Amino acid sequence: MNLDKDLASIQEMRDAVQKSKEAQKTFMTFSQEKIDSIVKAVADAAYKKSTELAKLAVEETGMGIAEHKELKNIVGSKNVYESIKDEKTIGVLNNDTENKIQKIAYPFGVIAGIIPTTNPTSTAMFKVLISLKSGNGLVVSPHPRAKKSTVETLKICNEAAVSAGAPEGLIGWIGEPSMEATTQLMHHNDVDLILSTGGGSLVQAAYSSGKPAYGVGPGNVPVYVEESADVKDAIKKIVESKTFDNGTICATEQAVVVDESIKQDAINELKSHGAYFLNDSEKNIVGNFITRGNGQVNPAIVGKNAMTIAEMSGIDVPKGTSVLIAEETEIGKNVPFSIEILGPVLGLYTVANKDEAKETCTNLLNIGGRGHSFSIHSTDDQVIQAFGEAMPVSRVLVNTLASIGAVGGTTNLDPSLTLGCGGYGGNISGDNITARHLINIKTIAQHTQDIDVPKVTN
Repeated sequence: MNLDKDLASIQEMRDAVQKSKEAQKTFMTFSQEKIDSIVKAVADAAYKKSTELAKLAVEETGMGIAEHKELKNIVGSKNVYESIKDEKTIGVLNNDTENKIQKIAYPFGVIAGIIPTTNPTSTAMFKVLISLKSGNGLVVSPHPRAKKSTVETLKICNEAAVSAGAPEGLIGWIGEPSMEATTQLMHHNDVDLILSTGGGSLVQAAYSSGKPAYGVGPGNVPVYVEESADVKDAIKKIVESKTFDNGTICATEQAVVVDESIKQDAINELKSHGAYFLNDSEKNIVGNFITRGNGQVNPAIVGKNAMTIAEMSGIDVPKGTSVLIAEETEIGKNVPFSIEILGPVLGLYTVANKDEAKETCTNLLNIGGRGHSFSIHSTDDQVIQAFGEAMPVSRVLVNTLASIGAVGGTTNLDPSLTLGCGGYGGNISGDNITARHLINIKTIAQHTQDIDVPKVTN
């Protein structure tokens, strides 16, 4: 029976790729104006269903908070559209008559989109919009535990696209996904680019496919609360960020690094925002549960709130607890409170000076978040600059919520649900991936100067 399901999934994928390939041949002949009208129709349709799809995602996956997923959907639809609507992605991009250089955009073709269980609807909207904007077709492999909400999102986008004039089959998906079908999708001869958002193994598979690929690494974002910071504001934002959709954005803060001089102020503020500090016994119990005692994050706690995680771990916490916090001094892949936990659980590190803060933050990034993001709360521009230059990351988030700031919600970064980790993280790009990353650019260069070619004598 399992074999039959796998074969059916693979056949569904092959059919979707074939249809998308044929549709994309037509789609790539459309003008910028026609494509833009289709993209707008899709964005509007997705935006209108933001609330409904958010509820569906939470019901299906059991992860996160519907109101927060709705905000993600707004970012993935309306905000993404606003950021790309005026960008030229089709045909002649630039014609430099003085230098006789012309730049022409052309699409990759068919893109394979891998969607995570943590952000199933917002990521699907986002990938549809940037793929269509750049003239590409898209075939999506949803996460098996989020296939219903992902496919429903894709159906809404597809219906809007076709109604606005897109060819049938341009947007495709695997309705009953399997690992084998996803793997074959990434290796399919007619897939031209992979856009992978998900677990490390899938991202690694994308980069190992032999095809161009955009993948992202894990977050494990340290947040440094420096002594000049507005502690009250900083802690409020950190707690709001860590509890946003129960910590399911990869750019969410994972460990708080605080200067010793303001530690007590920070702890008082954390407690005032519902943080519960684990004692040594509770730290051991929770740590073993959330990492299953072997350094591997327990998937059962992903996207759950702090009280649920505490209850699942077998400890009692006060009603209204927002975040579970353990003071920590060690860093390592087998140290539970130093690794990426996609839930409202934080490690707290105390440092004596800025050199120690740099070392602690760098070590935290090196065990799992290298290349992704770093957060700092400070009012000292020189400190911000120094840490910005020193941290091995692609984005530095200053005095904001790291989770929402990284995806462009509270910053002017490009709105994106795929955050590159650059060379630090083994990725081809450190950008917030968007439509311009999904086009190729050819150059027409005309003769501009004569040269004397040396004659060769025998």
